[in-house]
Amino acid sequence: MNFQPVLLWSDLLLWLLAFAAIGLGVYSAHVEHLRRAWARLGRNPVATGMASILCIFLLIGLVDSLHYRPRLEENPATNAASGAAHYAVEVYSLLDALLSNLRENHEKTYSAPLAIRSYVMETEETQAGVTRDYPRLIHGGAHLADESGHSRDLLLRAAQGIVLAALLFFLLKTALARHRKRRPANAPGFAWEGVLHALGAFLFFALPIVFLAAGYHVFGTDKVGQDVLYQALKSIRTALAIGLVTTLIMLPLAIFLGIVAGYFRGWADDLIQYVYTVLNSIPGVLLIAAAVLMMQVFIDTHSEWFATAAERADLRLVALCFILGVTSWTGLARLLRGETLKLRELDYIQAARAFGVSSGRIITRHLLPNLMHLVIIALVMDFSALVLTEAVLSYIGIGVDPAMMSFGTMINNARMELSREPTVWWSLATAFTFMLILVLSANLLADALRNALTDTPAGGGDPRGQPGAGA
Repeated sequence: MNFQPVLLWSDLLLWLLAFAAIGLGVYSAHVEHLRRAWARLGRNPVATGMASILCIFLLIGLVDSLHYRPRLEENPATNAASGAAHYAVEVYSLLDALLSNLRENHEKTYSAPLAIRSYVMETEETQAGVTRDYPRLIHGGAHLADESGHSRDLLLRAAQGIVLAALLFFLLKTALARHRKRRPANAPGFAWEGVLHALGAFLFFALPIVFLAAGYHVFGTDKVGQDVLYQALKSIRTALAIGLVTTLIMLPLAIFLGIVAGYFRGWADDLIQYVYTVLNSIPGVLLIAAAVLMMQVFIDTHSEWFATAAERADLRLVALCFILGVTSWTGLARLLRGETLKLRELDYIQAARAFGVSSGRIITRHLLPNLMHLVIIALVMDFSALVLTEAVLSYIGIGVDPAMMSFGTMINNARMELSREPTVWWSLATAFTFMLILVLSANLLADALRNALTDTPAGGGDPRGQPGAGA
């Protein structure tokens, strides 16, 4: 085998969440009020469009979660004598293989977006003497023999991407028009126009970049000459891991403690309220900083446990997700407690208790299904907040490992670049643009989810408002 598969903890958790989302969809199809709510959501063009954009981000993240170590080329005589294959220390992903052109084409230092010359002057010795000039890039625009054709080449490549995007968009629109003709005129259906517009925007944004990236650094390079577009695409997985894996850790705590506090009341309610009141009283950043620093000391002390640097960075990422999950479950737990206090007084719950139905069965069969819409809304709304939290934590140096690419790391590295002259602005602008698209899509989808799922027979509340009675 030419490679050795590598399974990181974050890979396992991300794929587990992907399958859990599929399971949630299957479960919702068998619950009447959830099925009707998802149908209402599907008729909202904004929701379907934002969901399509998030699916593109999720696809990139999952492709980046398939890791491997390539096999090293060895001397045939040595390899035959040892009888064992040797693999590289560096860990790559399937996304790295697909973006090998961006990953391997390093420059010496900074270069502006779509430039063919370096952003930093260098001293060169020529026949005329020693001069200082902006040298040609090693890879960016290397195919151009004459610099005068730079603008023409850029326009040609961008035009090719736009034409291909227009052709694909026309084909998608034609297919949608044929689908609508086969559907009854007044029958409510899925809002495919939202998906069409989202895919159209993606095609017109991505395809010109694909054609330009074949010969240039579209978003420039950083201090060590690494392509900024490659960094941004690799940062998507980190953002998804922070937003989704933290959710996986937070969810069991919030659901269990929130329902237990609201249903049983008494000393259990007092104890759980005391716990999350104490947690909310501690400054979150200080608690996270202390936990991350202790985890880093543990990793440095037991460095022999990790075969590669990727495993070290991944453990710190999972530890950060665990810390964020432990410190962020309180809001959802308080919401579920308040809603459970209201639901437990409804007639069908009281009838079940009068007939001797066990508390566990009441919780799993009656309470939990009527709380799932609040859980789904709160989690989607918290996703964008967690992505922004990672950016802030990495900016102040207590986030992910510096060797791991993330939007926060890009922003942190751009801090010094903004103070130099001339200003290097493209790293910050790229990180901000990608993070804005991801967070804005999640927020718009959360609003649509809130509107679709709060109109339920159980009478659920709005997660952005106050919890129900007794909260």
